[in-house]
Amino acid sequence: MTDETIGSVGYRDVPAEQGGAAGRTWWDANAEEYLDEHGDFLGAVDFCWCPEGLREADAHLLGDLDGRRVLEVGAGAAQCSRWLAARGVEVVATDVSGGMLRRGAALNASTGVPVPLVQADARRLPFADASFDVAFTSFGAIPFVPDAGAIHREVARVLRPGGSWVFSVTHPLRWAFPDDPSTHGLTANRSYFDRRPYVETDTAGRVAYAEYHRTFGDHVREVVAAGLLVEDVVEPEWPADNQEVWGGWGPVRGAYLPGTAIFRTRSAV
Repeated sequence: MTDETIGSVGYRDVPAEQGGAAGRTWWDANAEEYLDEHGDFLGAVDFCWCPEGLREADAHLLGDLDGRRVLEVGAGAAQCSRWLAARGVEVVATDVSGGMLRRGAALNASTGVPVPLVQADARRLPFADASFDVAFTSFGAIPFVPDAGAIHREVARVLRPGGSWVFSVTHPLRWAFPDDPSTHGLTANRSYFDRRPYVETDTAGRVAYAEYHRTFGDHVREVVAAGLLVEDVVEPEWPADNQEVWGGWGPVRGAYLPGTAIFRTRSAV
């Protein structure tokens, strides 16, 4: 949204159906701007887990994918899936935003590394039960819906027994601090336990953007309630050679506060 179209911003409760629907509209409208700003950092055929710059090539959080079928949820322009496909992995990328998927289709063509792109709400995946071995998302879907538990349940449904679900989200601790990459962002100004979403409305008062906060305990409870087992939580440190500033992420805050949490979970055998 531009300054001319924003009506109000802040942390407040909004009807779940409005907050949950806003993500698709916002990403449709902002896909081009987002990728113009962050596309070089993300790469067209690369797998980046977070603004800290942790790459799957180094982290190996998905494990051995030889012979496995992989699902990306909230894929955006499918850069991560494209990186996997370039290595011979069978992968399908999904996103709710047609705008992001159109950019993904353009990258499929320009890179010569095509991946299947499916438009789908992560809470209602159009796949059969037990049809994937691995599922993942890099900052996709989960922050933008009020009912992330529905995402975990759907992923658990489409995973085969023993399949893994790996997802990265804003580190829950960050919600207590201003979204500011400077030293100003090092002083807490909100309660960690205030779960009201960050909301932007347009000049007509309609919800245009909503991002939801969950504590660490919330994330764990939602995963466990979906029948998944938590295996590990990775909190990437900010590397000294990364000078990228991405919203509230950057080297100043990254030296003191975690910015990302990556949950590694698995379906019950």
